[in-house]
Amino acid sequence: MTKKNKEAPYCSVDYAFRRIGGKYKGRILWHLHLNNVLRYGELKRTLPDITTKMLTQTLRELEDDSLINRKVFHEVPPKVEYNLTNIGEELIPFIGYLKEWGDKQIINKKS
Repeated sequence: MTKKNKEAPYCSVDYAFRRIGGKYKGRILWHLHLNNVLRYGELKRTLPDITTKMLTQTLRELEDDSLINRKVFHEVPPKVEYNLTNIGEELIPFIGYLKEWGDKQIINKKS
C-alpha cells in the first residue's frame, strides 16, 4: 500500500478504493487493458489532463500495489513500458462495470 495510506483500512471496500481510487488510477488500468502495453509518453497522451508529476506518482503507486509492471529497457533514448499484472487484470471486469454505469449516466444526462 502507498506511503500516504499506511493506516489500516476500515474494510475491504476501503482497502480496494485506496488502491484504485482517485482521478487517474482506474483510467490508467483501463487503458493498459485496452492496449496491453503502453510507454510513458503514450500514457501521457491518453490522459491529456494529467501532469507529468502526477502520472509518475500514480504509476509508482500502481507498481507498489502490484497492479502494473514497469519494464525498463537499457538503451538510448531510455524506454519504459507498462502493462497490467495478473492482480491488475482481476480489476478489469469491475472497471468495465463502472464504465458501463458511467456510459448510462452520461446518456441519461443528455436526455
